[in-house]
Amino acid sequence: MSPRVLVLTPMKNATKHLDRYFSNLADLDYGADNLSLGFLVSDSDDGTYGALDDRLPDLRQRYARVTLTSHDFGLQLPEGIDRWSPAFQIPRRAVLARSRNRLLFAALRDEDWVLWMDVDLDSYPPTVLNELLASGKSIVHPHCVVKPGARSFDGNTWRDGGDTTLHELRGHGAVRIEGVGGTMLLVRADIHRDGLIFPAYPYGTRSPFIRDHNPMMGRLGGEIETEGLAVMAKDMGHEVWGLPDLEIVHLAE
Repeated sequence: MSPRVLVLTPMKNATKHLDRYFSNLADLDYGADNLSLGFLVSDSDDGTYGALDDRLPDLRQRYARVTLTSHDFGLQLPEGIDRWSPAFQIPRRAVLARSRNRLLFAALRDEDWVLWMDVDLDSYPPTVLNELLASGKSIVHPHCVVKPGARSFDGNTWRDGGDTTLHELRGHGAVRIEGVGGTMLLVRADIHRDGLIFPAYPYGTRSPFIRDHNPMMGRLGGEIETEGLAVMAKDMGHEVWGLPDLEIVHLAE
């Protein structure tokens, strides 16, 4: 029997991406009766929640279970400011971490795996989920690019202190990594149940509240959101892996 997989996607002003998102999802080479879906809509003014709500009857006929929820965090970037602007990276990613955690808590039931997926992916192989599962890794990330063979799009997936991306690791099979992104990320559900979340704060710093006689844990600076999740996973005893030769294509920004 195929494992039960929960596909989770946080969304914000995503109506223009929904047709492509659901078309790609329907093309997955994986039984829909073993797939559940979960969506959290936040801080949107383009009708994303209503557009998803309209699709629920059809989605619930096709998939095992569908969860739709919403929560506004009050984060709006000033007009004309790109979401990648350095000044807004920490607050933006903190909100995204909170969004992911709320969605996880609202949607996870009895599934075996959680597949995190961006709404604005352009394409991915229909076999991608089976290939991620077949890797045998508990936390694994495919290689996100904006066109086949291009350099890595997801700069949050790295190792060697951020100096090496999956692009430099092509041809090496499954590779250990230190940071992950969330464009597409497969996590064994029990690791989430054991406490793995997306930190909405710099994770890995030494707190002044740690007892002096405890071994120092983490390192100064810390990581947030998906990269913080990767550090937390390692602290929990789990390796994090990337598949440099399994490409998914993200829409260019």
